[in-house]
Amino acid sequence: MRLLILGGTVFLGRHLVLAAQARGHEITLFTRGRHNPDLFPDVEHRRGDRDGNLGALEAGSWDAVIDTSGYVPRVVGDSARLLASRADLYAFISTISVYADNRAPANEESPVGTLEDETVEEITGETYGPLKALSEAAVEAAFPDRALIIRPGLIVGPDDPTDRFTYWPRHLARGGEVLAPGTGEPPVQIIDVRDLAEWTIRMVEEGRTGVYNATGPERTLPLREVLETSRAVAGSDASITWVPEDFLLERGVEPWSELPLWVPDTEEHYGFHRTNIDRALDAGLTFRPLEDTIRDTLTWDATRPPDHDMRAGLTPDRETELLREWHETSPAGHSQ
Repeated sequence: MRLLILGGTVFLGRHLVLAAQARGHEITLFTRGRHNPDLFPDVEHRRGDRDGNLGALEAGSWDAVIDTSGYVPRVVGDSARLLASRADLYAFISTISVYADNRAPANEESPVGTLEDETVEEITGETYGPLKALSEAAVEAAFPDRALIIRPGLIVGPDDPTDRFTYWPRHLARGGEVLAPGTGEPPVQIIDVRDLAEWTIRMVEEGRTGVYNATGPERTLPLREVLETSRAVAGSDASITWVPEDFLLERGVEPWSELPLWVPDTEEHYGFHRTNIDRALDAGLTFRPLEDTIRDTLTWDATRPPDHDMRAGLTPDRETELLREWHETSPAGHSQ
């Protein structure tokens, strides 16, 4: 197949290229050339900017487009309309953050978020999901019955620039006392970038259309298991101290960013890590063992500079202070 990938040198994009290459496809990349411009010298590179500089895409045709870099509906719509007569299928990488209500587990028919002013283009925590939902609609309008919408959950694994998963394996590998939120029993949902990339390429090969939630695994995965498996894979002697959510929230600890994977176990957030993925499972989505994701993440992380500034997680000083306060409040505060 001839595949056009919009984005393709950062995280999911680069793994889509690797998966497509492994299956013998002909690839064209459209990027700004700002990140990893020397990657994939054996594929065709076209340079431009999706916001107003699409000239490099005015010629050529492809069996499918895979859009990994669309966030604003106006910009996504411009790309989709330009390519509508020259591509058979448009696969748009969206997000499970499109859903309007986290109180119940979402499926693909659940209501998506909306914006009072649909001309807003600033991406914030509040607008990100609705903007992605509007971008989906722009793709479907340009490619009626020829659009594949994939809504991933948290994507993890090697090359992750966000550190939203890497924080835990790295921290537990280092040893010492590690602060963890709550009881560790509520589930988390993650998907290895390589599993998502390989499945996406297979879906495109099959000409699939429609909307699919794509996160994992296929079973309930408690946060406790993620941390304990990280410790075991690293061969670490770290101790894990589970600190109550109320204690952390009272001290202004930010869920998700300061303690990755953590969303408070409340009625308001009950559905957040319980998204229904039956449709994707029926379409062949599979998952590698958690141990493999952790091991490969640690191997990749070890290639980064030792002084890499983590983009997620508690700073060492902040964690030390929180642990001190917790032990003073509850000297028997439980570690494992």
